[in-house]
Amino acid sequence: MFSDAFYKPQRIRTLLIANRGEIAVRVIRAAQELGMRAAVTVSDADRDSLAARMADQAVPIGSAHAAKSYLNPDAILEAARQCGADAIHPGYGFLSENAAFAEKVETAGLIFVGPSSDIIAMMGDKARARATAQRAGVPTVPGSEGVLDSLEQARDVAGRIGYPVMIKAAAGGGGRGIRVAHDATQLDVELPLAQREALAAFGNAGVYLERFIGRARHIEVQVLGDGTNVVHLFERECSLQRRRQKIMEEAPSPSLTPELRASLCESATRLAREVGYRSAGTLEYLFDETRGEFYFIEMNTRIQVEHPVTEAITGIDLVRESLRVADGEPLRYEQRDIVMRGAAIECRINAEDPERDFRPSPGRIDELVWPAGPGVRIDSMLYQGYTIPPFYDSLLAKLIVLDESRPAALARLDRALREMKIGGVKTTAPLHQAMLADADIRAGRYHTNFLEAWMAQRAAKRNQSEEAA
Repeated sequence: MFSDAFYKPQRIRTLLIANRGEIAVRVIRAAQELGMRAAVTVSDADRDSLAARMADQAVPIGSAHAAKSYLNPDAILEAARQCGADAIHPGYGFLSENAAFAEKVETAGLIFVGPSSDIIAMMGDKARARATAQRAGVPTVPGSEGVLDSLEQARDVAGRIGYPVMIKAAAGGGGRGIRVAHDATQLDVELPLAQREALAAFGNAGVYLERFIGRARHIEVQVLGDGTNVVHLFERECSLQRRRQKIMEEAPSPSLTPELRASLCESATRLAREVGYRSAGTLEYLFDETRGEFYFIEMNTRIQVEHPVTEAITGIDLVRESLRVADGEPLRYEQRDIVMRGAAIECRINAEDPERDFRPSPGRIDELVWPAGPGVRIDSMLYQGYTIPPFYDSLLAKLIVLDESRPAALARLDRALREMKIGGVKTTAPLHQAMLADADIRAGRYHTNFLEAWMAQRAAKRNQSEEAA
């Protein structure tokens, strides 16, 4: 293969991508560029997916239901045996942060593209991750020291740090397993509910408390390590969220001074170095603008959906570098090698109707026009004529733009959204266009609760207009 002249794999000749959708396509491309043979797992619903068409081999793993396919470790390991895989890349979601699955991969003598199962277990437990951060001298949100043992202990902690408080599942993720108590009476009600929800969702009833920061920014730092050396690739702003799910991301954050950026990123590398982190990972923080303070909240031990904005401003291919590290290479970068240039923004284009409470909109793609031109990137699993299955996450594509400054990137994104056409299904593209027209968003004046309030105001105005009509 031509790519052998660029890179010759040492240990990974065949890579199995245990995922679907746009991230599977993304990893297939990176693997093939490195001269690796790329195989992909496919459920019955994904046999005609773009990933299946692009891979060197598509391996069936079960029915459309994720529990019987993409969440079935035994089926994935059998697929690895069938295709002769040397390594498994989990993508994001599904089993990507499942320590038991990573351990099974390691026990089978295969390479897990990511950190070790021990690190996944440590950093996936939010209470343990918090304790690890504190040992590394990384600031954390004031709260309980580990998992709560009783309601009485929760009352004591809340009285010490002050209300309102957040009750968070120790094994939670994706914005789930979180409740807010504004006083002691509400804490008495919400705590047992949160414990039951955590047990049902994650198989772990453990919860802990944190101070609730009402107008916080959600900022995350991208790190890359080889188990010894760790570097950061600056930060991403992820505060535009709906129900704690990210809608639009940008890099760098418009809210940080150079001094705060340096301090934040240094704390992230310090924590990643503390645990001997290997592969790509993300450390998430809350930034309290009123106090000018940031707090570590959790670590994602996998590639993130929003990784392309970091790739855009640094010029570093995170997926490819993760594969090199998994293949046994030391990290190719020192911190001084990584320079930030310009501003990048990513829009998540989902098959949902934002005018109907984000109702899912699966169906057949009967028209597809991607935007193009300098500084425009599309990560997607779509092709014209493809029928979107109704069984999985609604993400269709990520539109990423890069330009010399944030105002220029906003203008480029607006042009690209107008140029994009996805026919046959409802998408969130019109929502992004409306967001770009908002003065506060354009000025970077927003926080984690901003978007839901903004959408509620739009819905109220729309209802008034419909009633008047």
